Amino acid sequence: MPVPDSEEEKSPLDPTEMLYIEGNLFPEEKLSIVARFQPLLLETMTKSKDGFLGVSHLALSGLREWRTPASQLMEFSAHQFKPFLPPRGNMELGEPWWVIPSELSIFTGYLSNNRFYPPPPKGKEIIIHRLLSMFHPRPFVKTRFGPQGAVACLTAISDSYYMVAFRIHAEFQLNEPPHFPFWFSPGQFTGHIILTKDATHIREFKLFVPNHRSLNVDMEWLYGANEKSSMEVDIGYLPQMELESQGPSVPSVIHDENGNVIDSRLPSGEPIQFVFEDIVWQRELSWEEAAQQLELAMYPFKKVTYLPFAEAFDRAKAENKLVHSILLWGALDDQSC
Repeated sequence: MPVPDSEEEKSPLDPTEMLYIEGNLFPEEKLSIVARFQPLLLETMTKSKDGFLGVSHLALSGLREWRTPASQLMEFSAHQFKPFLPPRGNMELGEPWWVIPSELSIFTGYLSNNRFYPPPPKGKEIIIHRLLSMFHPRPFVKTRFGPQGAVACLTAISDSYYMVAFRIHAEFQLNEPPHFPFWFSPGQFTGHIILTKDATHIREFKLFVPNHRSLNVDMEWLYGANEKSSMEVDIGYLPQMELESQGPSVPSVIHDENGNVIDSRLPSGEPIQFVFEDIVWQRELSWEEAAQQLELAMYPFKKVTYLPFAEAFDRAKAENKLVHSILLWGALDDQSC
């Protein structure tokens, strides 16, 4: 099971707050992140095969109009990524922990479908919400159904840096009144971040929706104004949805050796180029192994090995075990089939 992060939530630092490093006053480092987005291919939806017969044009208005990211470029402070740090210093490679724990259970059931605007994010939800807001202005950090939340694990450790892999389950509300709700739920968001152990410097960040499957988004929309209204469901393919840092985080203000503020651009007008030391990783874990651990954290049922029909009988014979056969309409994971 993923380790719960019991660290007390702290509100984000004031943007004017400064960090004292080695006796000198330096402003917070800034990280520029770019969004890349290609809209869902409508022809991959099952309802496209009959020309969306019976589907209201208004129901799909939010989907059809979403052609570009809400913000193509956004600047973040390095400290905002502190929620991606491990909850303790002795975490093992591949040992998952919850960045945002799930709040769903058999007692809570699922969250309401009849909503348009996400609740204000709190604590570690804030950075996830702001990142996803680069794609669309109405991200819901907590999904209506499980698996819910965000999980992470270490994939590499050096003297000063961590490399952290993460997996996030979130969704978007594409419609606003007077239209009825339309939910857009990518199978998952995954990615990695390389940051110093005190989160004062970010070397690299990337977040994306995997696109290696033929379908990777679940969509649901209501045909009425209450929870019991009829709902349509469909699936489709999203070619690209990703965020990536343009480079390492850099100081917003530069000082010379005497502490004087200097221009961030050379006389030629070109920006000053920073030189960063190479990171020597002491321990590393492959991306495939990390992704598997994050998947198991979200889907505990995958601790059991699922095999194709023919392979299952060979394995059962070799291990002298029975076969439990399951017939599925689609995949059990990631809202895709």
